[in-house]
Amino acid sequence: MKETLEHKQLAHLETLQTAYDRLLTAQGFDGVLLYSGHPQRHFADDQHASFATYGHFMHWVPLQGLDHSWLLVRPGQTPSLQLHAPTDFWHLGTELPEEAWVEAFAVERVATPTPPRLPAGRFAVLGDVDAETARTLGAELNPPALTQALDEGRVRKSAYEIDCLCEANRRAGLGHRAARDAFFDGGAELDIQLAYLGASRQRESDLPYQSIVGVNQHAAVLHYQHYELAAATDHHSLLIDAGHRHRGYSADITRTWAGGDASDAFAGLIEGVTTIQQDLIRAMGPGVDYPTLHAQMHQGLGALLGDLGMIKCSATAAVEQGITRAFCPHGLGHLLGLQVHDVAGRQASDGTALPPPAEHPALRLTRTLEAGMVVTMEPGCYVIPMLLDPLRETPAGSDIDWAAVEALAPHGGVRIEDNVLVTDQGAENLTPVI
Repeated sequence: MKETLEHKQLAHLETLQTAYDRLLTAQGFDGVLLYSGHPQRHFADDQHASFATYGHFMHWVPLQGLDHSWLLVRPGQTPSLQLHAPTDFWHLGTELPEEAWVEAFAVERVATPTPPRLPAGRFAVLGDVDAETARTLGAELNPPALTQALDEGRVRKSAYEIDCLCEANRRAGLGHRAARDAFFDGGAELDIQLAYLGASRQRESDLPYQSIVGVNQHAAVLHYQHYELAAATDHHSLLIDAGHRHRGYSADITRTWAGGDASDAFAGLIEGVTTIQQDLIRAMGPGVDYPTLHAQMHQGLGALLGDLGMIKCSATAAVEQGITRAFCPHGLGHLLGLQVHDVAGRQASDGTALPPPAEHPALRLTRTLEAGMVVTMEPGCYVIPMLLDPLRETPAGSDIDWAAVEALAPHGGVRIEDNVLVTDQGAENLTPVI
């Protein structure tokens, strides 16, 4: 019989309880208090910034956006959830869903955002908590060894978490298709974003990150943060990097589309980057060193740039001279889960720091892959004058066909990103075909 999401979630909570019991006992704690967090108010204003619930809290309680709430976890005891549920005619009250997981907690509803009183013993408190509150609680604030160990516990995903990530990807896929259609219909960047939100059925404040919707040259701004209100005159390209949250778990998908004014070379660039990405996914599996995959991406980019006539040297020479880094300055990908750039990507399972290679400082994942990890795979290639222009006066500049580069500049660039589960046999792509 196929397990339901409900059964998988209850098993997930049982596994969490066992893991917390072991860690707390090993580190000499009688319990840990997890704070969901709270939104921050803008300076000299009565409005609050967008808010994301603390990841370790959501690992237990699948309610994104829940604020001023506390979860006490103690070895061998039912977790205690203090739910901030004020009586308020200004806002809709906080309610728990009628789902089986709620019965796994001892729930107390409180009207004021006051932390619970802790029993006697040694406790830790984790989250966005100030030092004075921690002192009042008599708890150790964000102890590094415990935090690091709990981060490690989020690296390999349970069956429940994988189902949540699959659903987040499915819903994000609906948005990407609508965004693509809005682009081909001549929409402005704002129209494309609104189409994405409508089809994926989410508010902008619920996104796991602000969507990147770059038309034409804007596709070369890696974290482009604006939405043009007017449609572009030329229709070269669209790069959209947009996600979805489902029960706290994030999808992070990027696609690039060639418009009616795109050159054949740009269409070839999209095809080439997609091929690189698919080859890298096929190379994934337990025991594979992720920085090695990142290096393979650069070799692939060097070969692709040569095939497109943008460089005149070998792929190896392009990498050694820093040419491929100028065309792709970001890392190949990162861990994915309750946070888009999920925790523990730069540490070994024993907590040893794994800094990125000096020549690739932006790489967010420096670990060896393990079954149960979910990672993004996102090779890219961009025309970024700030990075390419300095090469003109170096020996590497003579190996670049600058006319070909300038012809691609109006298109901005390409990124193709999928969310991939590492399995015992290799890898499973969780992102739908778009």
